[in-house]
Amino acid sequence: MMPASLTLPSGIALDTLLAELRRLSWGAADILRAYARGQQPPYGFPAALSVDAGGEGPVSAADLAVNRWLLDGLGEAFPAADWTLLSEETAKEQLVEGQPLAAEWLWILDPLDGTKDFLQGTGEYAVHLALVRAGTPVLGVVLLPEMEELWMGVVGDGGGMGGGEAWCENRAGERSPVRFSSRRHLGELVLVASRNHRDQRLEQLLEALQLGDTKAIGSVGGKVATILRGETDLYVSLSGRSAPKDWDMAAPEAVLRAAGGAFSHADGAPLTYNTGDVRQAGCLIASHGPAHGELCERAAAAMARIDPGFAV
Repeated sequence: MMPASLTLPSGIALDTLLAELRRLSWGAADILRAYARGQQPPYGFPAALSVDAGGEGPVSAADLAVNRWLLDGLGEAFPAADWTLLSEETAKEQLVEGQPLAAEWLWILDPLDGTKDFLQGTGEYAVHLALVRAGTPVLGVVLLPEMEELWMGVVGDGGGMGGGEAWCENRAGERSPVRFSSRRHLGELVLVASRNHRDQRLEQLLEALQLGDTKAIGSVGGKVATILRGETDLYVSLSGRSAPKDWDMAAPEAVLRAAGGAFSHADGAPLTYNTGDVRQAGCLIASHGPAHGELCERAAAAMARIDPGFAV
């Protein structure tokens, strides 16, 4: 059952939108899997040229192809929709530092999240699509091409934490539910962490939190999917100027919050998007929910000791 309170731009029906997002997502999966394997991609996109041959390499080719596929697909399917499209690939042309886009409704897309994992062949890369209204995600899609998983979340106007619905689909459209773990105590919670972004400050924070096991996975979308499957329970992002961007966080946040989980700064403040600064800096915590308040309190107190003055 869909959240009845989800408002969409005039003329857009939720069922129609979700159907189009499915088509675009599985098309994106086929494009990325072809580039990852050095095969000819579908839909007329060019094969990747090596950098040595004067091309931009497989990552750039894949990024650009999926970006075009998603932007053209949404534009053709909903030509009169009152929304703006922003992707990681178009941000430099669209954005001016310090100035939010003049859009109540904004799609924030990441055609390839987890570039290093795509290159390294781990399979832990994702595609993110999020519909944001007035700075808050209301709908999110996280596609994991190599796992054949399409996670969809409708936050709705209720704001998550029970005010939405999230699920996973395969190519046949068969749904499986979110399965948060039953772990509740901090000492038993399983952290999902980055393979490539760890520093001493983060290590100190994790030591202070005194969590259970840790699992390393690429892509923010891939990390959040492990929480949704119940394999892990929380993800922590700790950064300043080199912070993740809007397109890294918006779709995973939407799906997690639609499922009843939580995603916030350590001081409890929500993440906001299209603020004029695409960086999602600070101490951000995503979790399955039950221990979120305690996690935030302990993290904020620890950061006050580890790096006084750090804006969590």
